Amino acid sequence: MYESYWGFKEKPFENTPDSRFIYYSPQHEEAMARVMYAVRERKGSALLTGEYGCGKTLLSRVIWSELQQEKKYQAVFILDPRLSRAQLLQEILFQLNNGDVPKTKIQLFHALNKILFSNHNDGKHTVIVIDEAQSIRTKETFEELRLLLNFQLTNAFLLTIVLLGSSELKGAIAKLPQFVQRLAVRYHIHGLTEAETFEYIKHRMGIAGCEKEIFQKDALKDIYLASGGVPRRINTICDLALLVAYGSGLNTIGRDIILKIGEDMEFSGHNVQPHNLQPAARKANRLPADVAVQLADSPKVQV
Repeated sequence: MYESYWGFKEKPFENTPDSRFIYYSPQHEEAMARVMYAVRERKGSALLTGEYGCGKTLLSRVIWSELQQEKKYQAVFILDPRLSRAQLLQEILFQLNNGDVPKTKIQLFHALNKILFSNHNDGKHTVIVIDEAQSIRTKETFEELRLLLNFQLTNAFLLTIVLLGSSELKGAIAKLPQFVQRLAVRYHIHGLTEAETFEYIKHRMGIAGCEKEIFQKDALKDIYLASGGVPRRINTICDLALLVAYGSGLNTIGRDIILKIGEDMEFSGHNVQPHNLQPAARKANRLPADVAVQLADSPKVQV
């Protein structure tokens, strides 16, 4: 809607896992390095956690792309792990075995054993990536994953399990000491710093085809305060700011635009206080009618 107005080739702040837009903060570089170390060295398992919206899913897509490009891995990608222990095994084997899934558990294990050793003999390593792993429902399912790590040689595992999830996943894993002992690496991603937030915004705008400075410095600072440096929140705020400024016919985005969005989006914990504006200023800051209608349907941002 606003792309041509600002000079973008595409929208820069979509909350989709498009790996072209990934911004490698020092944290994300470290997370990527640790996970790929576990995979390349054929470790048993790796744990990557972070706050909601910090870029774990996007990072998982980059990891998946790396595995496909190197052509020495056979990888399974579980997007929704809310499965029973039997269903999880079936899904893993379904992806490894091109859809052919035995009916009984003993047949499942025999088939899995055959694939793992076949991959090893062919110089390939098997990798199971589980996104949103905090959604795993039962302790028994975690135990099933741990038992998969018993597929190993004298000096190496035959598969690597990569678990990605929110902070709750750390607590769930901590209650499983036998699983914890199998973790080769673990890492937790926090929100971006203020400087990284500015770089993140500039990076995504550049990928979308616009190098000019649209956001004023005071607006950038307020975006950081409102978002807590969480990329998903940054995306939501910046996208709406571009929309509001476009609807108002502005050439740059200042602090007043972020205040407008703050009122309509009801930022929780937002350090910029739009309710402190005087009545006259609040009236002046009302959104254009067409933009306000679109904001009414937008999800509330919880910081």
